[in-house]
Amino acid sequence: MAVVTSDFGVYVHVPFCSRRCDYCAFATWSDRHHLHDQYLDAVRVDIERAVTEGRLVEATSVFVGGGTPSLVDPHRLADVLAVIPTVADVEMTVECNPESVTARHVEAYRAVGVDRLSFGVQSMVPHVLVSLGRDHETTDVKRAVSTARAGGIERLNLDLIYGASTESLDDWRTTLERIIGLGPDHVSAYALTVEAGTPLADDPARHPDDDQQADAYLLAEELLSAAGYGNYEISNWARPGQECRHNLLYWDQGDYLGFGCAAHSHLAGRRWWNVRTPERYIAAVRDRASTEAAAETLDGDRRRLEGLQLALRTTAGVPRSTLDAEDLESLGDLLVVDGDRVRLSVEGRLLANEIAVRLR
Repeated sequence: MAVVTSDFGVYVHVPFCSRRCDYCAFATWSDRHHLHDQYLDAVRVDIERAVTEGRLVEATSVFVGGGTPSLVDPHRLADVLAVIPTVADVEMTVECNPESVTARHVEAYRAVGVDRLSFGVQSMVPHVLVSLGRDHETTDVKRAVSTARAGGIERLNLDLIYGASTESLDDWRTTLERIIGLGPDHVSAYALTVEAGTPLADDPARHPDDDQQADAYLLAEELLSAAGYGNYEISNWARPGQECRHNLLYWDQGDYLGFGCAAHSHLAGRRWWNVRTPERYIAAVRDRASTEAAAETLDGDRRRLEGLQLALRTTAGVPRSTLDAEDLESLGDLLVVDGDRVRLSVEGRLLANEIAVRLR
């Protein structure tokens, strides 16, 4: 097998949850627990075939997402991760829910090279957690963080969501202060979005307010930066050197293979995604049929423009030449010009999508 000469990622999708959160539109199921073992076996076989066929080179990063990966047996998941070829300094992340992580999980993950856990915290205020449809309590977060560290996994990301209708700016400040107090090396903070077909979408009274979300974002930037976290992508802050290598791969238009139902892959401008349900994925692997549901190939101009739009979200920014002089002037304080590079200011991050359409 050829040795990887650049970053290459592997994504593993675990589609099982104890319940579906009110805002979630991901490919997850809360009524398929009887499929855990069959599904993980299918993912392992799919990965092994990719290795045998030379499609899967050594991964520089592995990310297990969901769903709730910590809901399945950790040793069975570890068996899947063990067959992925990796470089010596691979970054390997597993998403977990705070209420379902035990010392057994941490031990099993660490034994196969997992060096990073990402906890779905969302809020540290009880009534906000209830409004989001989350199962855990704030005490679960503190326990999960302690369990991870006691088991030898120090690299931690805490995922947050702001903008719930029941969340005041003071509630959000409380969440941020409590998260900072836990001392993770990475924090992700995402604006609550309304996705079609979700309970949140069906209840307009619970929809987030744009102005309140803008205030919440600015507060996150203020408190996190003061605590030593640098923003390196619109929704992500990290201590120096602790940026998520796998996420940077996505924003750099890097190559990666996805395994499991609904998982996405990208190689040299071609994107494809797998069949959506666990049953169809299991059957496809069993029958040695393609797991691919659909695909698209980006032409040169479209791929270049998409690359610029992704780069604009990061602190690396884009070449100054990708914006007209008129746009540079009109956008003013929304941009920071640094030599021949342009990046978004803090206020500009709030209007990233509107600014991105001006790139050429």
